[in-house]
Amino acid sequence: MTNEFIDRQTVFAPHLCSKNVLAGIEFYKKAFGAIELRRWSNPDGSVHVAEMSIGSALFHIHEEVASVKQLSPETLMAVTSLIGVFVPDPDHLMKSAAAAGGQVTSPLQDYDYGYRQGVVTDPFGHQWLIQKKI
Repeated sequence: MTNEFIDRQTVFAPHLCSKNVLAGIEFYKKAFGAIELRRWSNPDGSVHVAEMSIGSALFHIHEEVASVKQLSPETLMAVTSLIGVFVPDPDHLMKSAAAAGGQVTSPLQDYDYGYRQGVVTDPFGHQWLIQKKI
């Protein structure tokens, strides 16, 4: 995904707060085949922000900023939203996420409203709604 595309389109790009951005980068690469597009580092070498994509879906991982109440699910011990990802093969992505260390919170199943959905919680507490229209 190029900046040119972003400049011409309305793009929904979740910003995931994390205690350890670098660990997030590695997990999302392994679990979802995510691609790291850019990163910004702190003077101490830790990662401040990473820009990632899963297919054409853009997202950011950002270190926690307590002063503005941007906290990770790890800190809150709760989530306030699910990150929905539509993919052609949800079964494959769910297995990949579990193999990478994610916890299957709700197994994939077909629902009468026409979706196959399941939830996996990543090691940082974010919940991903893996889904496909059937």
